[in-house]
Amino acid sequence: MRNQGTGFDYHRYRQLLAEAVDESKRLALISLLIEERAKDRLAAQVATDRAAMTASTIAKVLGAPPGR
Repeated sequence: MRNQGTGFDYHRYRQLLAEAVDESKRLALISLLIEERAKDRLAAQVATDRAAMTASTIAKVLGAPPGR
């Protein structure tokens, strides 16, 4: 049921939902949605952290006080 690297694909999720005809497949779909959402949130946090570190490094190089 899992397909790596596809991102948020409505067609794929609709197909998986249509195929979720029993409890185990529905639970697997729910787990997949939760896992992929968690990956999206982690990726967003990593991007935010990276941007903050870049800004801090630039501030140090330019001699500006941190936080400005």
